[in-house]
Amino acid sequence: MFFETSDGTRLAYEDYGQGDPIVFVASSMLCSDMWEYQVPCFVERGYRCVSLDRRGHGRSDRPSTGYDLDTAADDLAVLIERLDLRDVTLVGHSMGGAEIARYLARHGESRVRRVALLSAMLPFVRQTDDNPEGVPSFLLDASLAALDADRPHWLARQAQAFFATHLGNEVSVAQSDHVMQQCLATSAWAVRQCQQAVVDFDHRATLPEITVPTLVVHGAADFSAPVEVTGRRTAQLIPGATYLEYPTAGHGLFVSHRDQLNADLLAFLKQD
Repeated sequence: MFFETSDGTRLAYEDYGQGDPIVFVASSMLCSDMWEYQVPCFVERGYRCVSLDRRGHGRSDRPSTGYDLDTAADDLAVLIERLDLRDVTLVGHSMGGAEIARYLARHGESRVRRVALLSAMLPFVRQTDDNPEGVPSFLLDASLAALDADRPHWLARQAQAFFATHLGNEVSVAQSDHVMQQCLATSAWAVRQCQQAVVDFDHRATLPEITVPTLVVHGAADFSAPVEVTGRRTAQLIPGATYLEYPTAGHGLFVSHRDQLNADLLAFLKQD
């Protein structure tokens, strides 16, 4: 299914089940397909599951503009309003978590019941004079340069760290290759723009304004979003946030720790 954004971009989404709505917001490079171990689980338990392919990803259009977090948040708002979703649980992974944070800052919480931020690229990734806890610029810039130089090689080198298989997480080579192929199917332009946008956006002023129940889940072995830079700080900034840290999880916990993650999300959904 598709809808048009305010600038005429055609975006794809999937909509399964009936019941209280959950909107899944994918990470950069990935699309609705990344939620294949979450959507069936929650549909079977009586939830309506909606997932979005951001512009440049999956089946959506590939325009030249709109890969900033404000536009992504506005695209999400159009989807929620078009489907007239209310009492929504927003679940976002990596960049998807940053998009949810911007959605709340720009569009408020009137349609939102709760939020789950998974391996989210929050609150501010790049190290600056007033953000000494961030990742040094030379490391971020080197990673972006390597991505520009040889994207398939960059992804192949990230695969083991993405799932933290060196810590005993059982992720098959076929599964890892499947996720990496999804990443390669994304517009190279979109990937570059999204990567730049997500590391340079500062959410520190708006995260304390979140008032809905929030779950923050992060892996202690997350190479892409180091937990001391992201997850722990995010949980401290959001009032009353519930923080769960998985000791052996990397960035790809939606696959490697799917059973634990699904159980924790289900418990969060049932809290009220």
